[in-house]
Amino acid sequence: MTTRGWEADPSSPLLRRLGKTPAELGTTGGEQGCPDIWELENGDIAVVGRDLTPFYLNRLPPGLTVAPDERIVVIPRRTAAAAKADIPDA
Repeated sequence: MTTRGWEADPSSPLLRRLGKTPAELGTTGGEQGCPDIWELENGDIAVVGRDLTPFYLNRLPPGLTVAPDERIVVIPRRTAAAAKADIPDA
């Protein structure tokens, strides 16, 4: 069994949105999805975006690895930028 330095806690509730709503940013897909960033109660971050793992796996830069239970999730730049003010520096 491999020990990781960090494990996601699926029991930690969603606490608050970081940044603006998808509607405010114009990235909403309505019922079909909305890129978003949320802080969990335990301080971790949840990202809702497109799973593009299969498109990147064969061209990862040195030092980047993706475990079988991980995904490369892509969100619009404006979603990340809007969350910047809500993300602490440390």
